[in-house]
Amino acid sequence: MDSGLSTIFESTEPEVLGTGFTFTEGPLWDPGFGGYYFVDIPKHLLYRLKPGDKPEVVRENTGMGNGTTFDLDGRILMCQGAHRRVARLLPDGGTEVLADRFEGRRFNRPNDVICRSDGSIYFTDLGTSLPLAEWEMPFRGVYRVDLSGTVSLVAHCERPNGLAFSPDERVLYVANTGFTQYINAFELDGGGRVVRRRIFADMSSDEREGVPDGMKVDVEGRVYCTGAGGVWVFAPDGSRIGILPTAEVIANLAFGGADMRTLFLTSSTSVLALRTRTPGIVHPRFRGQ
Repeated sequence: MDSGLSTIFESTEPEVLGTGFTFTEGPLWDPGFGGYYFVDIPKHLLYRLKPGDKPEVVRENTGMGNGTTFDLDGRILMCQGAHRRVARLLPDGGTEVLADRFEGRRFNRPNDVICRSDGSIYFTDLGTSLPLAEWEMPFRGVYRVDLSGTVSLVAHCERPNGLAFSPDERVLYVANTGFTQYINAFELDGGGRVVRRRIFADMSSDEREGVPDGMKVDVEGRVYCTGAGGVWVFAPDGSRIGILPTAEVIANLAFGGADMRTLFLTSSTSVLALRTRTPGIVHPRFRGQ
């Protein structure tokens, strides 16, 4: 382990909370029941897990559900790759489409989604696994859904994947999983519109497995991104603090626990946990609670 990570992590050997899955993703901490949601993409299942208990299936037929977040009302939003949309999961078991088109064209395959404190929703349209002949959107990009439900294009991107906000929400980080591997930083104005774009960090690697994917940010502005070889950690200025090696490829991660210092990891076949020294950012739905 890189020496700089001793100031970041309390533990370096992840605890296995559950295993035997196909490909886990979409980690989401819910203070309401004191546990995490996550998906098994190929099995079309949404689970929830309270540490110490067995994972429980809470929804089937997720349409290859991937990235998840809450809206400000506490309802789960999910990128449903097979349905080419972002949907809101309703308490009665139904779904409500949040976004499935832009300028009349269907999205290719939404991948990850986050909520800003003003209630606007940002998501990436990556298009992975969709044959080119079925593409309606001629590019990959990042999108925003405002409170009226209007969808707007934030930016074209090479291969946008995971995304996260800085603590003040004035920077939107977007992981790029293309032939070049890096994290974009989009500087935003108060209304959430891009005013400048730059490369935040290089994540190129000689490792065979793993690409920039899921991201989260702690309260001090450090960026945690899954990538080749494990979990990469960057200072707010983009300098790399280190890479925490993991046995399996980690696709995504989420801070949680009562003190927001447990990092929940979704790996290829398992869900894991690590303790950190600094809390992660609380979802805006739960701030002040």
